[in-house]
Amino acid sequence: MAKTSKRVWLTFNGKAMVETPALWRMARQFPDVTFDIRQASVTAEIGIMAVLFEGESGDVAAALTFLREQGVTVEPIEGSVVEG
Repeated sequence: MAKTSKRVWLTFNGKAMVETPALWRMARQFPDVTFDIRQASVTAEIGIMAVLFEGESGDVAAALTFLREQGVTVEPIEGSVVEG
């Protein structure tokens, strides 16, 4: 399988989602997927993170699906705003 990297925005809406360890759960479920938090803003009511995920393409896709199933909004980052 091919290696890939995906840059996405993760949004955790509401106090319950902000306090849920969804990213930790994803890391435990998919240990071969690495992630790098490039930017984050977290308050009591919302959390927004720019995250770079790397690994086998199928594993990265499954990890992002897992996050969606946990209630996290996952959106691709366009361009290189985070990198810049």
